[in-house]
Amino acid sequence: MRTKLFVLSMILLLALGACGPATQSSTGSEQTLNVTGTGTVYLMPDIAYINIGVHTEESALAQSVAKNNAQTQAVVDALRANGVEAKDIQTSNFSVYSYPTMNPETGMNDLMKYSVDNSVTVTVRDLTKLGDLLNTVVSVGANNINGISFDVSDKTAALAEARTKAMANADALAKELAATAKVSLGGITNISYTETSSPYYGYGYGKGGGAAEAPAAAPINPGQLEVTATVSVTYGIK
Repeated sequence: MRTKLFVLSMILLLALGACGPATQSSTGSEQTLNVTGTGTVYLMPDIAYINIGVHTEESALAQSVAKNNAQTQAVVDALRANGVEAKDIQTSNFSVYSYPTMNPETGMNDLMKYSVDNSVTVTVRDLTKLGDLLNTVVSVGANNINGISFDVSDKTAALAEARTKAMANADALAKELAATAKVSLGGITNISYTETSSPYYGYGYGKGGGAAEAPAAAPINPGQLEVTATVSVTYGIK
């Protein structure tokens, strides 16, 4: 009986304790609003990068290499003669490979051809000369132009302007959302940003085989370069 009474007393004490005064805890976390703003600036390119190649094929390896060397040197000499500095001419590829071809006498693929490729990447700092420069290198032996890309040599000021526009865009958006939600904006608690630039890429062209007669002045259109900054801004709200 004493054991039952003791157990009953403990149950009553626990029940009374549960009926004591309630307490409320606060996490203290601040409500926030996160917005993303973008700013874009457009620039006219002032620099171009082109990949110029020479491709040769002969039945003798030494002959193919010698022919390719001569044409490539003619291309480099033409570039230098047209104002391109040595620092702006960089070899980007040199490759040699062989493949069988059909022998017209036997009808069998028992003859070998030797293909040689030599390419240079060229930085052109005067875009007014780019069209004539392309025609010149093709006329002296280049038979592969593997694309043109345009850029701006110094984007520092443009990126700063893009960031300013992005912050203004984020601020306007935050105020609009706060007004719609009927809340008040507090201070900024966090900012992060990214920057991108999108150069314009032209199409390459090639003639294959040896040097070919150059066409009339190649029409080159650099277009515009797009510089974009994106910011993510967190505001306190109340």
